[in-house]
Amino acid sequence: MGIESTYTNTDHDILLKALLDGPSPTPVLTEIGRVSEVGDGIAIVTGLARALSDELLEFASGVRGVVFDLEPDRLGVVLLGASDRITVGEGVRRTRHVVSVPVGPALLGRVVDALGRARDGDGLITAVARRPIEAEATEILNRSAITRPLATGIKAIDAAVPVGLGQRELIVGDRQTGKTSIAVDAILNQQKTGVICIYCAIGQRGDAVAKVIGAIKAGDMTQNTIVISAGDEDPPGLSFIAPFAAMTMAEYFADQGRDVLVVMDDLTHHARSYRELSLLLRRPPGREAFPGDIFYLHARLLERAGNFTEQAGGGSITALPVVETQAENLSAYIPTNLISITDGQIYLSPRLVRKNQFPAVDLGVSVSRVGGKAQLRAFRDVAGNLRVTLSQFEELEDFARFGTRLDDATTARLARGAAVRAALRQPERDPIAAAEQLAVLIAAMEGLFDGLPEAEAIAAMGRVRAAAAGALGDIATRIAANEPLRDEDRERIIELARGAGEAIGGGDGPDA
Repeated sequence: MGIESTYTNTDHDILLKALLDGPSPTPVLTEIGRVSEVGDGIAIVTGLARALSDELLEFASGVRGVVFDLEPDRLGVVLLGASDRITVGEGVRRTRHVVSVPVGPALLGRVVDALGRARDGDGLITAVARRPIEAEATEILNRSAITRPLATGIKAIDAAVPVGLGQRELIVGDRQTGKTSIAVDAILNQQKTGVICIYCAIGQRGDAVAKVIGAIKAGDMTQNTIVISAGDEDPPGLSFIAPFAAMTMAEYFADQGRDVLVVMDDLTHHARSYRELSLLLRRPPGREAFPGDIFYLHARLLERAGNFTEQAGGGSITALPVVETQAENLSAYIPTNLISITDGQIYLSPRLVRKNQFPAVDLGVSVSRVGGKAQLRAFRDVAGNLRVTLSQFEELEDFARFGTRLDDATTARLARGAAVRAALRQPERDPIAAAEQLAVLIAAMEGLFDGLPEAEAIAAMGRVRAAAAGALGDIATRIAANEPLRDEDRERIIELARGAGEAIGGGDGPDA
């Protein structure tokens, strides 16, 4: 038996009359474009004459893209998703928004992609707001001098190439020289400082990013760190926007008065992604086939770092961009660009790697243009002599290789230089407190390890460090308060080091 409808013609008439008598809906103008070409990571769209530069577009397949090129009859679009999901002829609509990412404390402890979407399987991220990835850099009047140190826990850096909060310090070197290790160790050393850390992996392999995440977890820095991953398997568009997303997330915390450390690993892959997108969109190539605005791309990114006044939130953003060189060629296009943009560079030398010197920081090429003003005062006396001693040692070492007979003074200098270089050795994932660093360096500069075999010297330095950790609490407090190292403090450190060093080699060392 069928079911009879209760809907009558009278109801239809009443509904029709209500619609005719009611207010007319406001018409909505919607532009629909079409895909005319698809490439690897890019698309050409026609029919969206009113689209704006950097506007976010949405394709019928669900993929999103950013307007990159504006031409009279077409748009060049950088895709933020897989290009194989897009077909020629499918519809494209404007969103009237620019690319934005979530910001806020909910991101801490999470692994996200360049759009702020969770990649760690720990559920959705509840952000306090969304912010555009592109923003104007803070004006000069709202910036203050860099006067506070950012301790990395690495002896070669804190003593000779110091970094200040708000500085932009480039980490540069060939492949497999330890660039990522330097950056990760700097993150791990912020466990007790309250500095928020953001690690942005650009074009890195998945296993390399997993190792970094594992090190951050092992160092108990997860709850203060955000990891952004745009891997080599992701579309180049995500690699292009990743460092801008990292800087936007950092700006939120800086506006709250927090200090933030941003590691961009690395901008070589970022530049290559930008070159790939530019060439596919037929932008004219320049030097090394990079587009002419590659310098502006990195300049506007790194200019957003700095130390800010109370009017601008009172926080700071310290940037540690990483760049890769080939065959130690520092004069290549991207490295020279970034060296001129940043406030100094930490150069990792493959020559030192071959000598098993880790971290392989070449103090002859590395420089910090502003960090010296932010360096702890206790380090300043040590730093100058350290550079001179190492420089003289390296010259003599090259000369001594020819087998020339050396006088006693030259032999003593070589022994001192070898001990100082050994004192700068440090295993990765082992940041050292300032007082322990000073104890080891002062002992080496005073000649307490001269003439000892390398293994014995390193063992003696370990004992000095352990002794300093337990007996120099008051000196460590004064060092942290940025007080200078007094003569009596220095003598106390030397006596402590001499007592610890005598336990090695049965007291037969030159200064035992």
